[in-house]
Amino acid sequence: MSDIEAALHSARALILADLSAREVADAAVVSLVENAVTHRRWWLTQWPDGVEFVLGLVAQDVQDALLEEYGRWPLCEACAREGDPHALSVEPELGSDPHWVCGKEGVVVAAVGSL
Repeated sequence: MSDIEAALHSARALILADLSAREVADAAVVSLVENAVTHRRWWLTQWPDGVEFVLGLVAQDVQDALLEEYGRWPLCEACAREGDPHALSVEPELGSDPHWVCGKEGVVVAAVGSL
């Protein structure tokens, strides 16, 4: 398996783990993940050195697609309990080792794939 395919398979699995952890991994949402992976496969053929960034980019792509179709995801569970629901963000935006971060509190919540 090529480095590109390995990175894409890993990104798919980790994003699906996060979606499952938050109980939103229905068939329509899994299709959004597949669309994001397909898009990033093309992107990686254009820039193979981007392999280390693909997990965070797929996470952001899925987050954007969910916002358009269903609403914000993943919600910050700590702040939602306080009546201030907002989505976590992926940081770094373009970097390796992406994490879900609460922008309001400025704290790392979990690595992408570990919600």
